[in-house]
Amino acid sequence: MGHPLRIEYPGAWYHVMSRGAGRRRTFLDDKDCRLFLNLLSESSKMFEVEIHAFSLMVNHYHLLVHMPKA
Repeated sequence: MGHPLRIEYPGAWYHVMSRGAGRRRTFLDDKDCRLFLNLLSESSKMFEVEIHAFSLMVNHYHLLVHMPKA
């Protein structure tokens, strides 16, 4: 079940985290990690979001995101 929508405002910082269902593996190998990072790069450009830090583990990830625009 997802969280309710957050109120967005210019200059907001967010800690974004996602875990695999049942804590199962999210990234099976380095190829999966590279694909995720490529998609993250493209989507951050598309939505004008700055990724300042990330951590990828086998079953989850964390992002530190800055949104210059709301």
